[in-house]
Amino acid sequence: MIKALVLYHSQQSGNTAKMAEAVAEGLKSEGLEVTLHNANERRFPLSEFSKYGCVAFGTPDYFGYLAGTMKTFLDDWYLQRNQPGNSGKPYAVFYSHGGGGRVKDTLTLFSRIGTIVGDPIGSRGVPTPEVLEACKQLGIKLGKSVK
Repeated sequence: MIKALVLYHSQQSGNTAKMAEAVAEGLKSEGLEVTLHNANERRFPLSEFSKYGCVAFGTPDYFGYLAGTMKTFLDDWYLQRNQPGNSGKPYAVFYSHGGGGRVKDTLTLFSRIGTIVGDPIGSRGVPTPEVLEACKQLGIKLGKSVK
């Protein structure tokens, strides 16, 4: 079974977590085994990254930039990017924000990991049912990309 990682940062209101769960639902509907990992709770062990066939990244907008834990993941990944299975992955991105949404401009930082699938999904504040459905569809599209 193909494994998918949904790596995200979420705290307090949990808006990014709600989006992550919707992406995971879409991935599961395509038959993938999904791991949800909130980087705010613990650092993602990069030694596990190669076992995933695809990954979805989620971040809140903090001052027009991605969450520090997601930047830490990218720093860790960069040091081991040439290890087998750490590059060339299909990936998707989603984000939440309180009004600015400028983090969208920084999401290209993930592009060295592989090929983006779909357009980034953003949510201002609490994700609406439409945003959650878009996240689910993003998960479905990402899941289909590895089948």
